[in-house]
Amino acid sequence: MNAFRDRRVVLGVSGGIAAYKAVEVCRRLVDAGAFVSTILTEDAHRFIGPVTFSALSSEPVHTSLWDDASPIPHTRLGQNADVIVVAPATARIIAAYATGSSYDLLTATLIATRAPVVICPAMHTEMWEHPAVQHNIAVLRSRGVIVVDPQEGRLAGGDVGAGRLADPDTIVGAVEGVLSGRGRDMEGMNITVTAGGTREPIDAVRVIANRSSGKQGYAIAEEAHKRGASVTLISTVDRPTLPGISLVEVETAAQMLQAVETHAPASHVVVMTAAVADFRPVHTADGKIKKQNGIPEIALEATPDILAALGTAKPEHQVLVGFAAETNDVVENARGKLKRKNLDLIVANDVSAPGVGFGHSTNAVTIISADGSETFVPLADKHSIATAVLDSVVAVRSARRSQ
Repeated sequence: MNAFRDRRVVLGVSGGIAAYKAVEVCRRLVDAGAFVSTILTEDAHRFIGPVTFSALSSEPVHTSLWDDASPIPHTRLGQNADVIVVAPATARIIAAYATGSSYDLLTATLIATRAPVVICPAMHTEMWEHPAVQHNIAVLRSRGVIVVDPQEGRLAGGDVGAGRLADPDTIVGAVEGVLSGRGRDMEGMNITVTAGGTREPIDAVRVIANRSSGKQGYAIAEEAHKRGASVTLISTVDRPTLPGISLVEVETAAQMLQAVETHAPASHVVVMTAAVADFRPVHTADGKIKKQNGIPEIALEATPDILAALGTAKPEHQVLVGFAAETNDVVENARGKLKRKNLDLIVANDVSAPGVGFGHSTNAVTIISADGSETFVPLADKHSIATAVLDSVVAVRSARRSQ
């Protein structure tokens, strides 16, 4: 937590029910040694009082553009900040920041700063998933804004879904990452990431597939891009990603192998996040198989083991990362896979656990290194998991350089 010592953090709190969680974020930042200036929007006052933040922050809370003590408070706050974090960030604040609209002290400060910005969205599921909100989030990510994705959980009104503000630990960890200089530590690296589950055709309309959504792979690609890497994303899913990421679309394991063989040799890092099918039909029907012809017998054969092939042909300089989605003996099985396939790191998760793995916006993993070390990352949004994985990659490369 030394990254916080004597650093200036502006904490923006906007008007959502999750505003009460910002109190804990503020307390942790101050306890870690940061000088915290808090800005409360007018709507935030409906959920929590300014006296609370004045008591916990490093100075009295800021609420208005019209401050007799400072005629331009937004400029002062924006210029002096080492980082600005907005928690919670409502759909309104996100839209204003994305479009450059300034209507209060917080939005003016966001526009008046050149400091890194961390936003932590919190809103109802339908709002979070609205195309306009997702567009604005994508715009902010493309500008280098760090977005701490909301978690799935209980929301206001008793509903359950995505939109719950990330835990204070996750938010403070994201701010720590900015202040520690993690921001551009992958500058000059080429990284290849695979994402999604392969689809092996049975006939013209049916496939053998799995539950992988590609969210974790996309998160890793996007976080690597923001940290300065040149990223190639080989994907089986139709998801938007950041401008500047080179997207290669594939469907089958054979197509993914071909794409990986093209891009991996020149990559400093390869992260095999994709869930590649283990089997495919020996024969694929040209048209649709009709059920009136009876139940077909589908003979299967093994697909190419892409990760093993990468491990065999791995250049000396390359860091190779695999994933192990397990349901029992998670760490033991992952360690075996790491050794068999000549990996530098393996990321293991228990996909039978609540909120973990396929289809979720959250994950919990154990990162295992070839040197025997383990790092457990508790349940968090997939961008936070991606950050932890890339931190481990950078650590491996740093250890090699020091040898």
